[in-house]
Amino acid sequence: MHGMKVYCKIIIMRKQVIAYLHTHWDREWYREFEVFRMRLVRVFDKVLYMLENNKIPCFYFDGQVCALEDYLEIRPENTQLVKSLIYAKKLFIGPFYCLTDEFLIDRNCFSKNLELGMKKAIEFGCTDFIGYLADTFGHSQNIVDMARDFGIDKFIVWRGCGDFPADFKWCGADTVNLVRGYFQDVFSLNCSIEEKAEILKKNLDLISEKSGLYLLYPIGADHLGVPENIQDQINAVNLLLKDDYNIKLGSPFEYFKNVSSNFDKFKFDGELRDNSKTFTLQGCYSSRLDLKRYNVQCSYMLDLASRYVRFCRAEKQYENILEYAYKMLIKNQAHDSICGCSTDSVHSENIIRYKKILQIAQNIIDELKLETKFEEKMVINLSDKFYSGIVEFESAKEQTGYDKFQYREGFETDLLTDTNRIPVTEDYKRIYTYLAEINNVEPNETEFIMPESSENDLRITETSIENSNISLRIKDGQIFINSIPFSLVDFADLGDSYNNAPKPDDYGMEFKILRTKILFEGSNRAVLKIDFEGVWDVIPLMVTLDKHSNYLKFEFDWNNTQKSHLLEVSFELPSKINTVYSEDMNTLIKRTFDPDYDIRQNLPTESGKEAKTNTAPMQRGLLIDEKENNLGVITKGLTQYEVFKNKLYVPILRATGMISNPKNPARTTPAGPPIETPDLQMMKRNKAEFYVFFGNETAFNEVMSQAYNYLII
Repeated sequence: MHGMKVYCKIIIMRKQVIAYLHTHWDREWYREFEVFRMRLVRVFDKVLYMLENNKIPCFYFDGQVCALEDYLEIRPENTQLVKSLIYAKKLFIGPFYCLTDEFLIDRNCFSKNLELGMKKAIEFGCTDFIGYLADTFGHSQNIVDMARDFGIDKFIVWRGCGDFPADFKWCGADTVNLVRGYFQDVFSLNCSIEEKAEILKKNLDLISEKSGLYLLYPIGADHLGVPENIQDQINAVNLLLKDDYNIKLGSPFEYFKNVSSNFDKFKFDGELRDNSKTFTLQGCYSSRLDLKRYNVQCSYMLDLASRYVRFCRAEKQYENILEYAYKMLIKNQAHDSICGCSTDSVHSENIIRYKKILQIAQNIIDELKLETKFEEKMVINLSDKFYSGIVEFESAKEQTGYDKFQYREGFETDLLTDTNRIPVTEDYKRIYTYLAEINNVEPNETEFIMPESSENDLRITETSIENSNISLRIKDGQIFINSIPFSLVDFADLGDSYNNAPKPDDYGMEFKILRTKILFEGSNRAVLKIDFEGVWDVIPLMVTLDKHSNYLKFEFDWNNTQKSHLLEVSFELPSKINTVYSEDMNTLIKRTFDPDYDIRQNLPTESGKEAKTNTAPMQRGLLIDEKENNLGVITKGLTQYEVFKNKLYVPILRATGMISNPKNPARTTPAGPPIETPDLQMMKRNKAEFYVFFGNETAFNEVMSQAYNYLII
């Protein structure tokens, strides 16, 4: 062979791009629901036409069925067409009823979301499901197990994945990370096919770095339709990308099938909240806290009403109304709704829905009490644990042997519920709230409330409130809970609905104690009022302590008069805080922090970056259980906390005035439209409620059962 030339031909494999057509459908966001629905009708009319006439092979309808219901309410004549396309595996819907936030809802609501979504999707003939979470602001580690209960073992995620590969095992489930996100509207841009190919090449190169031979590429964006010539555009682009990629329209299910061997190469067990590559928009958890408070209250009240329905064996009677109420609640739990990052008019509609849900839940309870001839001073424990503690009951009659706590003017509930009677002027009377102690009421058992029996261990003065388990004292102008300093601190906020943005030199202004007053002192309960004075506002705090209780209840109720600020309560612990256990889907999960990290000194300068924070979401509470540090907080709608050195901060109000501030120093690229939202400044009456205790997880569960008691009284 000497002297002969040898030619080697190197064959370079083109990577296969499976592109799926979709639209991400926020039912409401920077426009109201009905406005977006009219757009939905136009978009989906066209999608159905293209599917029916084989202009596109399939369409992925955003992992939810709620938007389909919204469409068919306007176009009921297309119901059979939709079913036929689903049966032919051209249209994919579900498994969720509505795409929800993952950190602000509880386990019951997430399961209800899947239950209602799967019910409707299966009814329409869909049999293929992916846990599609393309735009939620990070991902809960508990989602996988709950979805697995519904037979879902595949997931598509984006935000919070950091530098992960495109295919990985997440908590044991095959999961795809949309490396470049779901928002890929290249084929809808008004530019040449050469420019589109160039944009695609850059995106696909970045995805390719994290992928194998196959790439998954979403084509679509928020509220976006499909271009009529989409296939022609893809054919033209493929000619320009011929040396590198070949794009083929398909479905995410095809991609999962082709990369089945890739998932075991990288495994991760835990929540996905890394914002180094994608925004996770952590300020949403303290934006419009009135929404969070309503959401927690509605979730609790619907669950309580559902338990009472089961206890009374009245499931058939209330099945439809409960489903109707849960659907309203789940619609309010879509991320742009519950996160508080929509327009003022959208959130006004949210509040109306929440109020309707509370009306339904309370009325179910009242009706069942009337039908079952529920007696005054009777209590039913609908939880799975024994219950002991102080309870409140109402009566228009004078009751002896009980603390008279407060009163209201109105009609008795049974009169309003009874369909054989109507209230008249003479029925309008003073109705008192009484306090009583109950002990060891068994789960699903009924017991009568008897007058007080145990010794009172309460002590209250103008500057202290305590019992044998816990104390609050004011000394030298400082509040101490046991030995832990507690304060109210105000910060400037230059951010928006998505991100809190502090000033680099602002470490907060502490409110001073103006005055204190004993509001109530009885044999079962004591209430101390503390007025805080800031530069502009006086903010009252009511601290309540029951006898033998191991927690203090805090209630703020005030009118906010200032703009662009963050108001937080602060707990100063003996040493730096490294670990916090906080509630996620009704379980405590562990989060670790660098207590010395200071966001003020780490605001981003590079475009497309979001500041790392020491904030985190919680649902109903947190626990710090370290060697020197011990503290627990149960909240009713305060859904964020922050760690800085040895201090724990919990926001009770965050006031800003824009959906997405282009000049937000904590995020160098907009996250939405710069629409002004005056109501986001929260210039109105605001409330905050939380419970403080010391102890371990057992104490956490005990206080939780007190704050969220499943009692019918």
